[in-house]
Amino acid sequence: MAVDKKLSDIELTGHDQIEVYGAREHNLKNIDVVIPRNKLVVVTGISGSGKSSLAFDTIYAEGQRRYMESFSSYARSFIGDMERPDVDKINGLSPVISIEQKTTSKNPRSTVGTTTEIYDFLRLFFARVGIAYSYVTGKPMVKQTQDQIVEQIFDQYTDKKIAILAPLIKGRKGHYRELFVQITKMGYTKVRVDGEIEDITSKMQLDRYKIHDIEIVVDRVIPKQEDRFRISQSVGTALKLGKGSLLLLNDKNEVQYFSQNLMDPEAGISYEDPSPNSFSFNTPYGACPSCGGMGMIEEITEEAIIPDKSISISRGGIAPLGEYRELWIFKQIEIILKKYKTSISVPIEKIPEEALRIIMHGSKEPVAVPSKKHPGTDWNTNFEGILTFLKRQQDSDSDKIQDWLKDFMLIKTCPECNGQRLKKESLHFLIDGKNIAELSQMDIADLAAWFENLEERLSDRQNLIAVEILKEIKKRIGFLYGIGLDYLTLNRALRTLSGGEAQRIRLATQIGTQLVGVLYIMDEPSIGLHQRDNVKLITALKDLRDLGNTVLVVEHDKDMMLESDYILDIGPGAGRHGGKVVSYGTPEEFIAKGGITADYLSDRVSIAVPEKRRKGNGLFLEIKGATGHNLKNVSMKLPLGMMVCITGVSGSGKSSLIHETMFPILNHHFFRAKKEPLPYKKVEGLEHIDKVIEVDQSPIGRTPRSNPATYTGMFTDIRALFAELPESKIRGYKPGRFSFNVKGGRCEACEGGGMKKIEMDFLPDVHIMCETCKGKRFNRETLEVRFKGKSISDVLDMTVEEALPFFENQPRINRKVQILNDVGLGYITLGQHATTLSGGEAQRVKLSEELSKKDTGKTMYILDEPTTGLHFQDIRKLLDVLQKLADKGNSLLIIEHNLDVIKIADHVIDMGPEGGNKGGVIVAEGTPEQVAKVKGSYTGYFLKKELGMK
Repeated sequence: MAVDKKLSDIELTGHDQIEVYGAREHNLKNIDVVIPRNKLVVVTGISGSGKSSLAFDTIYAEGQRRYMESFSSYARSFIGDMERPDVDKINGLSPVISIEQKTTSKNPRSTVGTTTEIYDFLRLFFARVGIAYSYVTGKPMVKQTQDQIVEQIFDQYTDKKIAILAPLIKGRKGHYRELFVQITKMGYTKVRVDGEIEDITSKMQLDRYKIHDIEIVVDRVIPKQEDRFRISQSVGTALKLGKGSLLLLNDKNEVQYFSQNLMDPEAGISYEDPSPNSFSFNTPYGACPSCGGMGMIEEITEEAIIPDKSISISRGGIAPLGEYRELWIFKQIEIILKKYKTSISVPIEKIPEEALRIIMHGSKEPVAVPSKKHPGTDWNTNFEGILTFLKRQQDSDSDKIQDWLKDFMLIKTCPECNGQRLKKESLHFLIDGKNIAELSQMDIADLAAWFENLEERLSDRQNLIAVEILKEIKKRIGFLYGIGLDYLTLNRALRTLSGGEAQRIRLATQIGTQLVGVLYIMDEPSIGLHQRDNVKLITALKDLRDLGNTVLVVEHDKDMMLESDYILDIGPGAGRHGGKVVSYGTPEEFIAKGGITADYLSDRVSIAVPEKRRKGNGLFLEIKGATGHNLKNVSMKLPLGMMVCITGVSGSGKSSLIHETMFPILNHHFFRAKKEPLPYKKVEGLEHIDKVIEVDQSPIGRTPRSNPATYTGMFTDIRALFAELPESKIRGYKPGRFSFNVKGGRCEACEGGGMKKIEMDFLPDVHIMCETCKGKRFNRETLEVRFKGKSISDVLDMTVEEALPFFENQPRINRKVQILNDVGLGYITLGQHATTLSGGEAQRVKLSEELSKKDTGKTMYILDEPTTGLHFQDIRKLLDVLQKLADKGNSLLIIEHNLDVIKIADHVIDMGPEGGNKGGVIVAEGTPEQVAKVKGSYTGYFLKKELGMK
């Protein structure tokens, strides 16, 4: 709708549309909007124009508020009132579900399988259909009734002497004096202790420190048909005493096991009847006892304690001790080393192995340390060893000690479950030769293939039980497959996914619920998706629409806009220059009306390909033999001094190669970082760069206290400026007075947060404005100090664009503000809460912080999808900034799917050909034109079109 056109001019047709009257949230300029229902609607516009303010802060917030209003007043008294968005009225609003990028769980126990509920159905499937096998002999476990046991005794032991035993204690320490008294009171006179039958004597007891097996001798008999009743009674009694198990001892002293539970007749081990919880790594019933269901253990290792063996102990070679001081432990180590004719000033690598072993693990021999107090006498003490001491501290309740220990820990795969998270009994329930952990480790594509025609490989009984479960599992796997996530595995932790992947996982889950009449609001679901998989995503959104839902997508993707039913463009500028409806209509109508977005959509305007590409500095960084995750012995030769793009379909191995192999190698080399890289053989060319900077999409802070001003360091300069003002000097205010994290100048009601957190129990926490300071964060006295008529709070409320002229005479502050503006963040406020920034915005704040530092021309910048959340026009701005960086001789490595970035790169490395197990290879490399000619490259196929090549 035109900017000046009001809703009254439009013919309304009841509630077949959502009508928003007078939206004024954030920068929205009192706009009226009509959104057709049961359609796929794209809200677009340049970054900061007000798209999210309309979709999330107005429409979704009102939907959530109405939902809260449906609670009883008693329930609402616990939640508190949700503030109404600044809008006059919204008609035709359905129940609202928001699928954002920022809702990714950080819980290491949340996996793709648990989130999509596929794992829950798998647990049920294995509990009801799985066949148990012994972890000792590998044979199927047997379950018998009392009658079957009696029948087997007569088949095998007729006319042979046997003893029927009831197991009470198996493999446990104790003296068991009271147990023998109890057995005697029950009328039994004989027991079998550790394989020997004995009479129970008065005050009988065992060695309490040894492990024992104890069984009651229930009956000794030679089975004959006339004794069937007696034997049946004895078997029943033994099963009752042995909690479902009994032992049979023949005349050769050989034991045979029988059980009403699942049992291995040869080894005598039994399993409890399986339930879905037996296969859950989040409950004690199924979790591996060693790692608690995490699959990983934190271990204090010698490598972490001694990071560099070329340093001596006196210079801090043993990290927990630090440099030499007058401490008892250093004196002990000196005495130990003296015995081996060496000292603490010798590099650790030259200390004899035996001496180092004693320092690490301790010794039973006392160490004699000369006493200062009593000359001529020695203190004889045991030296327990540094490693032993640190391991003992792991049981400490102190948070301080636990934080300290983290520096000396390495995360390793659990040796007991091999990273499979479940206890060994659970891992020995199989279906078609696979356990539940093996299925969780398959990628979705392989899992779908395994479930294909599974019915033919199951027995009739299994099929009868599993028919409904299989239907649900296949349906949900189909949804994941359908939105291009076929390369993920069910056991992949949710926190390791990108914002776009996590969002699409939630989308697949929502499609699985099959809800109707819902308004879904999504925040750029195409993030992190290769052009090839975009088609799948659009199809999934259309399926959601076709169920009878309205799908409202905040998006910049060209394909998504052209495939939508309706486009709404908010703008025309960012921040205070935005907040109006620029254009609207079906894609055809929208393009015909013109405007900046329509011009890019119709290719009337586009980002130009550079006439000349950089040749680089002729130097290379080379990684050889990378084999982590799905990488197949990859060797990458990275040209330096140019802009390089790493591309490939989702899951092809880009992150494994760059974030988890290359970056940790560089980070350790330059900054001694501890994170271990994935396996590789060799790295060459490290001497050609002098530092590495990674700019990813993780938040700049997890609380409203973090903001762009604090993150970029600008706020320190602003506080110093306010402290220098005459008014501050008269009052004696120092820079700390203008900090909202320090007592004195801040508002104490919200402790300088400006917001108060309300915990919602079963819903996400809600932040509401502090009633005392009205979100200003500071107390009245602090706010009375003004610079150019603005208080410190007013400065934090300024947009980057407004701050530019305001700080024009403050070069230190102005430079940082200018860079924020250059990366396309002119619309955000200096004090905007970090929790309200999208992944793309957070990344650009980080980028600006790095750009404000002096570069050396030999810096390696690693950027992960910097175009996230950017409009075509903003991408153009960002590319200008990146080009300037590369022009100074720096090396830029950009992981990207956006063709506008790929086509202007100097060098492209394309990975694939597919995702998951079918990826992990470099498919093509060279200039964009060279990659476009490679037939097996999906990126090349789309690049060819983008570059207009035939």
